Amino acid sequence: MKVKFTNDLGKKLNEIEKKAKGINNQSVSMTDLLTPDFVAKHTRFANADEMFGASGFKIESQEDFAAIPDEKWDEFIRSASSFSSWQEMLGKAGELWAIKQLGL
Repeated sequence: MKVKFTNDLGKKLNEIEKKAKGINNQSVSMTDLLTPDFVAKHTRFANADEMFGASGFKIESQEDFAAIPDEKWDEFIRSASSFSSWQEMLGKAGELWAIKQLGL
């Protein structure tokens, strides 16, 4: 059932609904998720490049990154951030990205 609103709140809700449909299942780059502001707020690093560089792993490509054992990467993330795992970190970054895309 579709509800139509005639007031400003209704217009805003309809706008948010359209934006939400637009970002549903959208692929987002790590650069868009791990912004300098996000990384600086949640880690001891100024940006993602600095964080990856300090990890002790050779990360020059997606293949390099994929080759890092998950448990070792999670261990680094726990030691360098406020998150208990890489998935938790990406989840929070994705949540904040979506909120920004929705204009909230």
